[in-house]
Amino acid sequence: MAAHAAVPARHHGSLGWAMPAALGVVYGFYAAFVERDGGAITGGDVLLGVVAGVVFAALAYTLGRFQASMPRELRAAAYGALCAASMGYLISLAGGSVLRSAAIALAIGAGMGLATFYIFYERE
Repeated sequence: MAAHAAVPARHHGSLGWAMPAALGVVYGFYAAFVERDGGAITGGDVLLGVVAGVVFAALAYTLGRFQASMPRELRAAAYGALCAASMGYLISLAGGSVLRSAAIALAIGAGMGLATFYIFYERE
């Protein structure tokens, strides 16, 4: 008698919060580093890095929680928008103009959106 084994569901465990937290820490450190601009570390730089990292981690966590309920096109657009907004902010911290920040962020976001759409399309 052949037994049919059930395929276990994929559970990511702590990766659901660990990945956004790690990305938030890296993003916060980089934002503080860019804002420091080679000078001494100030309390404002640290505060900016902490706030930027927490906001980025919260947005990434929220997107990760709701991505399963989104169609792949919307999911890819959301990842592209998150990437574009975060990179645009870092470019503006580095002293780029609003137009330059928006143009580079749009290009990066479009690339991320296309790449994630391809990944989601191939996996589904």
